[in-house]
Amino acid sequence: MEVILKQDIKNLGFADEIVKVRNGYGLNYLIPRGFAVIANESNKKINAETVKQRAHKINKLRMDADALVAKLESVTLSVGAKVGENGKLFGSITSQQLVDKLTAMGYEIDKKQITMPTDHIKKTGAYVAEINVHRDIKAKLNFEVVEG
Repeated sequence: MEVILKQDIKNLGFADEIVKVRNGYGLNYLIPRGFAVIANESNKKINAETVKQRAHKINKLRMDADALVAKLESVTLSVGAKVGENGKLFGSITSQQLVDKLTAMGYEIDKKQITMPTDHIKKTGAYVAEINVHRDIKAKLNFEVVEG
């Protein structure tokens, strides 16, 4: 079955995309929750017109995202944490701590946009996280875990 997505869905597609899904997933999950509509001829025409009108807005968003990527890749964060012996942390470093540091610097990033190199960072050192700034635009964020 083909559906038109109303919003971005991880591992499936982005808003206004026509994707093919299994009948049960579409009819029992996506459509009742308002995440998608059935891709019939009239809905496809409406979707094509909507995509055409949004093209200009998307271009501006891409330009803003490219500027943000340039700023983020020039930043190196220093995250302080309590450290035991051998550089092992008490607790772990999460994406929320990176978001807090970025917010203090004036960047508006959601923690869902950050992909950490590993699930739990438990040692001091230098790491690189990935920030999903726009659909296909990603930024590398360098950060260092230090004693503090």
